[in-house]
Amino acid sequence: MRKVVSRDGTTIAYDTAGEGPPLVLLNGAFRDHTIFDDLVPALARHCTVYAYDRRGRGQSGDAPSYAVEREIEDLEAMIEEAGGSAAVFAGSTGANLALRAAFAGAPISRLALHEPFFRVEGFPKPPSNSAETLRALLAEGDRRGEAAEYFLGPVLGLTPDDVAQWRRGPIWAMNEANAHTLLYDIAICGDFTVPAGRLAQLPTQTLVLNSDRTSAWLRAAAQATAAALPNGRGLELPGSWHRIDMDVLGRALVEFAAA
Repeated sequence: MRKVVSRDGTTIAYDTAGEGPPLVLLNGAFRDHTIFDDLVPALARHCTVYAYDRRGRGQSGDAPSYAVEREIEDLEAMIEEAGGSAAVFAGSTGANLALRAAFAGAPISRLALHEPFFRVEGFPKPPSNSAETLRALLAEGDRRGEAAEYFLGPVLGLTPDDVAQWRRGPIWAMNEANAHTLLYDIAICGDFTVPAGRLAQLPTQTLVLNSDRTSAWLRAAAQATAAALPNGRGLELPGSWHRIDMDVLGRALVEFAAA
């Protein structure tokens, strides 16, 4: 992988492919850039794609202490590497990070978001002590799996059966390896409320996507985000829980980013 150095000296690893308008891909909780492996080939026929490991994951470095501002600087470093301005596609908690970067003035030309991690009225928020609970679990190195389960359950809202199925899945080792970064995602999400006032002042052309088979709270969050943006629109696409079919997603992103 290639490397770029963020403002605080942390090394951020990334892959790039294709030719055309630059498009930076930003993942959500647990995962690294490999979540986009099936998406990049379709995008690379039309865009220059940059997929990076967020700090603390994969081949990227980390810092002794965390601040959301440092992750915003990481994204800005990637955009600078892409030519100084770029479209950004971000999913889940990564969508929350991309919005915070846009609020901070990052040179994002267009923004595509997949199911940002907000809770609207009528849906319970994660426990108020989520960060403290995760920090306590992560303080003991052999409880990373419990930390991952806690995020999937009380924070994300999956049932015990869903969590057990997730644990049997092929990416559980990555979930445990990246469990320490769940504190980063909690910090990024703040109070989990849709920041309608700030969104109303964001001029960036924004596409907010959701799957037609996702959770009701994720659909509601996507719709509320799109409605609050002066230059935003929502789009529901075929998929499953918190996931859009990759071929459909690729076509939608190419049409939006390369316009």
